[in-house]
Amino acid sequence: MAREVQSYEAKTHLPKLLDEVERGETIIITRHGHAIASLVPRVDRRPRKIDRAIADITELGKETEKAAVEEILSLRSSSSGPSTR
Repeated sequence: MAREVQSYEAKTHLPKLLDEVERGETIIITRHGHAIASLVPRVDRRPRKIDRAIADITELGKETEKAAVEEILSLRSSSSGPSTR
C-alpha cells in the first residue's frame, strides 16, 4: 500500500522519501487532500534486487547445516521473542 505525504513534507524530506522509494515503497504526494504525483521505484531495479536476494539466500543455505523440523519448532517454542540486546 502506498503512503501519502503532503507536498510540503515531500519538499522538506525529499532525500528520505527517495530512500524509501529505493527500498521499494511507493509515495503518493498530495496537495489539499488530492493526489497530485507518485514516487515509485523503477521497475528495472526490482528484478535485480530480487535476484540478488535469492542468490544470497541460496548461498546461505549452502553454508548452514540442515535442521529437522522438530529442531526448528523446539527452538521457536523455547524462544521468548526477539532479543533486546
